[in-house]
Amino acid sequence: MSFKKNEHYTLVQQACDLVPAFKIHYQQFIEKATLAQSSDSLIMNYSRCIAQVALHFSRVPHTISTDELNSYLYRICVHEQKSEGYFKQAVYGLRYWLRVFGKEEAALRMPPVKKKNTLPQVLSKQECKELFKAPRLLKHRFLLAFAYSAGLRMNELRLLKIADVDLDRKQIHVRQGKGKKDRYVVLAKLMADKLPLYLKELKPKTYLFEGLTPGEPMGERSIQYIVNEAVPKTSIKKNISMHTLRHTFATHLLEDGIDIYSIQKLLGHSNIQTTIIYLHIAQVRPQLAHSPFDTLYQKS
Repeated sequence: MSFKKNEHYTLVQQACDLVPAFKIHYQQFIEKATLAQSSDSLIMNYSRCIAQVALHFSRVPHTISTDELNSYLYRICVHEQKSEGYFKQAVYGLRYWLRVFGKEEAALRMPPVKKKNTLPQVLSKQECKELFKAPRLLKHRFLLAFAYSAGLRMNELRLLKIADVDLDRKQIHVRQGKGKKDRYVVLAKLMADKLPLYLKELKPKTYLFEGLTPGEPMGERSIQYIVNEAVPKTSIKKNISMHTLRHTFATHLLEDGIDIYSIQKLLGHSNIQTTIIYLHIAQVRPQLAHSPFDTLYQKS
């Protein structure tokens, strides 16, 4: 597992250097998480949170009492006012770590993380057009449009290789997406038409969207920066992220008449309930029910 050139590496290395026994226990954690086929992003997020706990207490987390851990979680939530997402990752990371080291009872005493039944933010089609033309650089314009056009997750976008884009079949091969699953998604005709120009101008070596180092994918922060830089140049007042483009993709497909099961397949959702949320967002006109017998003898 490589943590070079990012904040996760820095925090983990600090913990390995400064906290007694952290290095050897962290290696055990990595081995268990890898054998469980946990995603790289999960391991990185949990590692960052666990390392911060270890640095705060100068002890490995499974030797810290649950009362101390809960006090720490209370402090980052209330006094430091960390984001809800950060708090969740800290709780999940600690639970995972504690279970790795046989502390099931302590894991169960971690605070519950309640799911909020909130609807995702989406853009209108006009807002999408504004956003995609806002960046000055071709690379940034193409990246935003491409992410929306295929409904890709952040890591699916940044780890997409040039070889995985099939111009002839108008398909994108998403390899090892969430849940370690492969799938195919549609390649928009307009994106396929623009791709040769993009490749000629940017000359990426391996990945479709590369960072400053040739042959290496862009970082998550760099991609989110593109969104953050583009939005102020538009009339969009919504608080959006890269994932907003994925929500918008699904919602617009529904509004264009695509059925929910096809959208589930394109998004790579294992559970249809995850996809159904877009039914509450999409502006779809209800159709009057009719008997199929009335259309049975209509000429096609």
